[in-house]
Amino acid sequence: MAEETKENTLTSNELYFEDVENEHGKELNLEEDLRNNLVALLLDRFSIAQSSRDQDEGRWLTAYHNYRGLYGKSVRFRESEKSRVFVKVTKTKVLAAFGQLVDVIFGGNKFPIGVSETKMPEGIEEHAHFNPSLETSMPDTNEEEETTEELESPFDVGYEGDDRVLKPGATYGSGKFEVVRPEKELNMKEGLSPIPQALEVSPAQQAARRMEKLIHDQIDESNGSSELRSALFECALFGTGIIKGPFNFNKTLNRWEQDEEGERTYQPIDVRVPRIEFVSIWDFFPDPSATSIDESEFIFHRHKLNRTQLRSLGKMPYFDKDAIRQCLTMGPNYVEKDYEHELRDEDIKGEYAGGQFEVLEYWGVMDAEYAREVGMDIPEEVDDLDEVQINAWICNGQLLRSVVNPFTPFRVPYQSFPYERNPYSFFGIGIAENMDDSQQIMNGHARMAIDNLALSGSLVFDVDETALVGGQSMEIYPGKVFKRQAGVPGTAINGLKFPNTSTENMMMFDKFRQLADEQTGIPSYSHGQTGVQSMTRTASGMSMLLGAASLNVKTVIKNLDDFLLKPLGEAYFQWNMQFLEKRLGVEGDLEITATGTNSLMQKEVRSQRLTMFLQTVQNPAVAPFVKMNKLISELAYSLDLNPDELLNDPEEAAIMAQIIGMQNGQTTGTEASPTGEQQGGMVNPQGVPPQPQELGATGTGGGNIGTGAVPQSGEAEFSGTPRAAQG
Repeated sequence: MAEETKENTLTSNELYFEDVENEHGKELNLEEDLRNNLVALLLDRFSIAQSSRDQDEGRWLTAYHNYRGLYGKSVRFRESEKSRVFVKVTKTKVLAAFGQLVDVIFGGNKFPIGVSETKMPEGIEEHAHFNPSLETSMPDTNEEEETTEELESPFDVGYEGDDRVLKPGATYGSGKFEVVRPEKELNMKEGLSPIPQALEVSPAQQAARRMEKLIHDQIDESNGSSELRSALFECALFGTGIIKGPFNFNKTLNRWEQDEEGERTYQPIDVRVPRIEFVSIWDFFPDPSATSIDESEFIFHRHKLNRTQLRSLGKMPYFDKDAIRQCLTMGPNYVEKDYEHELRDEDIKGEYAGGQFEVLEYWGVMDAEYAREVGMDIPEEVDDLDEVQINAWICNGQLLRSVVNPFTPFRVPYQSFPYERNPYSFFGIGIAENMDDSQQIMNGHARMAIDNLALSGSLVFDVDETALVGGQSMEIYPGKVFKRQAGVPGTAINGLKFPNTSTENMMMFDKFRQLADEQTGIPSYSHGQTGVQSMTRTASGMSMLLGAASLNVKTVIKNLDDFLLKPLGEAYFQWNMQFLEKRLGVEGDLEITATGTNSLMQKEVRSQRLTMFLQTVQNPAVAPFVKMNKLISELAYSLDLNPDELLNDPEEAAIMAQIIGMQNGQTTGTEASPTGEQQGGMVNPQGVPPQPQELGATGTGGGNIGTGAVPQSGEAEFSGTPRAAQG
């Protein structure tokens, strides 16, 4: 009886575990079915995006053939046409447009992405000043450590690494200098200072310029200029350029460390930096119903990876290593498209052509409920009826990665910018498409001219065989003798010359070359056309023509500002706010300004105005009302110079003025001291004492009658010095 109970117990336990395994297997199968359904859904969207791009691919192939000087499969020649010449005017125009874009983007001293503070900053002060009263009233938290010292020599201010800096407002007095430890922060107060001598700063402006400097450094270090050049080339050729990023990239930094024993060891570290990369227009598949990135519901990026590159995906976050292993087991699945055969000059045959994997990268929206069922980590506050942006990678029917968009705020990490915008299509219009008709007609007239020259340049013979002896060779060479048996002499062989029509053909060729200039907005003289025209004989005429030609380029640069530079700058700003490990003082109420051609004109005009204003404030009556250090700093910034590297801060300026004044006093004797006393102890930055000026009969510095003191008869001996300055 006990044995039967034991057997029944074992049987029930086995049944229980079997039910649990079945339920677990059903859950796994359900999850796998959902993942397969997600893959099928994404592949269906990719098929729609791919089929809707067929017409655009035809336009791009025609543009590529015109650029390379190749006749496409659609071109058919008659048997009578012997010439197959192709005049590559399109290549010249595309390279000229590409050179203009590169010159505008990279021709300046700085990359044309600017960061400026908003008109009314929030969360950061617009103005702040140093309040010395707070410095003396605040209690010292660390009484044991002495925070101030006195130095005997004015040159013993300190050196880099001694942890001592000049206190703001410190001047040379009684042969002493006051210094403060850097760990003791300055007592800054919000707003402008009522004391003109107090140190004033703009925290919002400083944060904006630090952010701008950081973005420029990140673009340079990640080889962003090379990626942007590739995108600008496709923009000029096909009409649209694509840039991906910025996205996270682990960069290895070379670093040496010194241990306690003094030995230096090489210990490189990996840091997280933003990176951008060029995406070919042939691998980019947007939402067919969208006309811009912001309107796109989804975007596909097609990758062509080898085995090594596919394996390296497993080292990136949130990639399923088992799915990658399954893809490698299934073998390569890359199938070349029709346009890839035409883009490649030589067909690659053998196993190498089929050893690639096609990986689709998807960015788009998905139902929150469906994303939860697939296994994505969706926040609880997101309702099932809402949509979430996801990123998914697919290869060989396997879901390699499926995560929620990691960027905050949600954004698609792609920038698409047109050369000339088509308001009803996602893709723009390029140089090659604009001059397609002119290129074909130029090719036709060039072929006709060459075929006609082949006829008109050769002599054609009319032979009367009845007048010649039979069996003779018809080969003609100098000294050839023909045997004639009948007829009038000189009538058996006659030379014929066809009329030459190449002049008319080349006139049409030149006419359509001029039409190509108008269609593209790039005149031939701007990229080195030979020959002197009426307007290009003088420098002023050439300048007028180039100025008119630049109007079309400004429209193109405006497209770059709106669709590339500004979105790219905002993406870098958002990346730094989310992923930058060290803040570096870049927090603030900031906005991104895409400069481009406008920046060149604005900075030039601004520098001219600042220079004129600097000349205006040389008037002694106006100088006390102007913050000279701020004016010089803005002038240097408008000239693309770094004010921090060139200009002294107010404390250093006071020290240098005093030192220059002391040196000037030693060289000129005692002349500098009285003058300095007369001027209230002020010495100009050059150390030269102010010279007396002719102030006129009224003593006010001009011919107008003012309220100055009337000069007395005994004062005529002085060189125009007013009474106030003498006493």
